[in-house]
Amino acid sequence: MNLPNLLEAKKRSSKQVLIKTNEYIITENLKKIGAGKKYFVKTYGCQMNEHDTENIKAILEDMSFMEADIMEDADIILLNTCAIRENAHNKVFGMVGRIKHLKQTKPDLIVGICGCMAQEEHIVEEILQKYRWLDVVFGTHNIHELPRILNESLNKQKIEIDVQSIEGDVIENIPVKRESKYKAWVNIMYGCDKFCTYCIVPYTRGKQRSRTPEFILNEVNELVSRGYKEVTLLGQNVNAYGKDLNIDYGMADLLKDVAETKIERVRFVTSHPWDFTDEMIDTIAKYKNIMPYIHLPLQSGSSDILKKMGRRYTKEKYLELFNKIKTKIPNCAITTDIIVGFPNETDADFNETLDVVNQCKFDSAFTFIFSPRVGTPAAKMEDGISIETKEIRLQELNKLINKYSKEANDKYLGKIVPVLIEGYSEKDKDMLMGYTDTMKLVNVSGNKTMLGQIVDIKITDVKTWSMDGEII
Repeated sequence: MNLPNLLEAKKRSSKQVLIKTNEYIITENLKKIGAGKKYFVKTYGCQMNEHDTENIKAILEDMSFMEADIMEDADIILLNTCAIRENAHNKVFGMVGRIKHLKQTKPDLIVGICGCMAQEEHIVEEILQKYRWLDVVFGTHNIHELPRILNESLNKQKIEIDVQSIEGDVIENIPVKRESKYKAWVNIMYGCDKFCTYCIVPYTRGKQRSRTPEFILNEVNELVSRGYKEVTLLGQNVNAYGKDLNIDYGMADLLKDVAETKIERVRFVTSHPWDFTDEMIDTIAKYKNIMPYIHLPLQSGSSDILKKMGRRYTKEKYLELFNKIKTKIPNCAITTDIIVGFPNETDADFNETLDVVNQCKFDSAFTFIFSPRVGTPAAKMEDGISIETKEIRLQELNKLINKYSKEANDKYLGKIVPVLIEGYSEKDKDMLMGYTDTMKLVNVSGNKTMLGQIVDIKITDVKTWSMDGEII
């Protein structure tokens, strides 16, 4: 049993990151474990978690499991979890309660928790106290060991916890079952060394470590050969890509090389303003297949709060970068993240955030009330701001964000824009849906022959979060 350790997870050393290509091992016996059985994986959190789930599903299918359409039909259920906010924790344990009732009717059901929550010391302690009926718990560093972990759980007939609190290496050649036939996630790096005072990610994901360009470009070229239209380059802080590789090669170089594979659309998330270089901006502006859409987290408009957050930039520096991107990249859409109610955020601090929103007029934003994460410096800060005050601030911020989101969408009315048609609308299964180059959701009438195509759409109606259109 390997239990998570917060102090170990925090360590950063000069130890060389290893690129491991033969770590995923599945024997003939392990390949047969799931024969005649079904799996169900529920994912919480970010795009990195979504891509991890694609790896988990592929591994389970290597073990002969088949995917179940609904949880109740499964023989194994895994919850791939997020640790970024308390709300995510609550959702997971609420689901665990539901699954417990299901397990009482299906005693052979295998149930596991994986992902970022599994990396948290206090969460695993809670599991050992209240949820010992669970079968497996594993973290973010050893997804590739899932066949062994499952096998050991079955043999021991008791909870198997295998969580590694390490800086981490880069594990290549893990199988993947892609959720889409048209667009794909591509990891370019793992972990984070920024240690923003509110953020648990450096503890749950390990040190910053980049994949080598060769592995990334081989993956993108393989996707191009299979007819994929779009790739999204993933990392906790993609702008820092390459800083740990000891080669003269960074994010701007990678963007250039990925664009030159001729993939039709290139995106990337998530950016940290601190590492956003002029070279990156120039590269995005130069290549038409690098989409004019950037997610640029602000977190706060107050320089004082940004300093307490450990964000390493000021309000003025953020605005300078924002304006530079808008000037150099035509029609670029910019979205953001904002936290309200950071410990002892004053009215003046909050008004600074509103001021930035009024200046930037973001296309949209993910907004949250500060959620203390156990083990982070911000969780230990005294906070004299009431939850009522924080909720009022969030409502005021969201009202402003919604206003500018609608204004940004209004500019598209009557225009013809390229849209990658990728599926059916959630609200109307008779409608197709897709995204513009600027990441605007568009619903349109059409037939399934349009799926996977980038088509010109005339925008006929505009809402705050989506648009309707007709095929030209």
